[in-house]
Formats: sequence, structure tokens, C-alpha cells
Amino acid sequence: MQRIWISIPLFLVYLILSGNLTIPNLVVGALIALGVSMLLPGRKDAGFNWKRSPAFVWAMVRYVFVVILDILKGGVATARIVLSPKMPLKTGIIAIPSGSKSELGTALSAHAITLSPGELVVEMDEEGNMYTHCLDVDKSEVYVAEAQALRRNLLRDIFK
Repeated sequence: MQRIWISIPLFLVYLILSGNLTIPNLVVGALIALGVSMLLPGRKDAGFNWKRSPAFVWAMVRYVFVVILDILKGGVATARIVLSPKMPLKTGIIAIPSGSKSELGTALSAHAITLSPGELVVEMDEEGNMYTHCLDVDKSEVYVAEAQALRRNLLRDIFK
């Protein structure tokens, strides 16, 4: 039963990302969601806590909004760099501490960073540091601590 509860949001995310509601795609999405849920480790405290669901939903909505906003900001900044006649690239790799105690939290933070244009997590170490390639190192270093703290807090609220 726990796998079904995990598969439902995965299936919904698949449908949102694919944007295709044909019968074959629904079947493929359901199979992918079930397959991914089987790969995830089982939780010892299985069960859905209905009392916590409003906080969970609110944290999820805020997290998705933050990721979308980061994607839009990164897209504009990347377009500005690319369209500039001088192409003022200050590329480099910076280390971003995830600050998360779980591997899932670190992975989701790395995913959110990589989704943003102009930044790509290229390596993660055992301590949870994410080594990120940036098109503009100066701007990324200023923004990264605040953005990672916000993502970490939202993920903590989601996975309580």
C-alpha cells in the first residue's frame, strides 16, 4: 500500500511533465511511477499522517514555486549573458553545502540547482557538498547561500 501512495505523486508529476494524456502515455506513466517507487527504500514509519497533510501540501506548493522562480530567473540571466555582445562569462565551479541530513534532500537540492539555467551540479561528495558549474560565479556565490537555505527549509518541512 505504501508503494501506491508513493506512486500517485510520481504519476502526477510524470503527466505534468509529459503533457500527454493519451491512453498509452497514461499506462507508461503508471508503470514508470510504480517502477520508481519499487526502487525507493521503504520507510519504517509507513503510513500517511492526515494531520500533517496541510503543512505538507503548503511546503510542496512553496517548493515548486521557488524552483519555478529559480528557473525563470536563471533563464533570464543566461539569456542576458548569451545575448550580450561581450558575453561576460565568469565560469567556474563552486561548492554548495546541501545542509540536508538525508540523501533524498541532497538529491532534490541538486536537481533544483541543475534545473536552473546557467548552473549544473557536476559532483557531490560524501558530506553532501554539491560542486556546481556556474556561468557567472560571482552572482551565483552571492545567491547560493540564501537559495540553498530556503530549499533546505522547505524540504525539511516536506519530509518531516
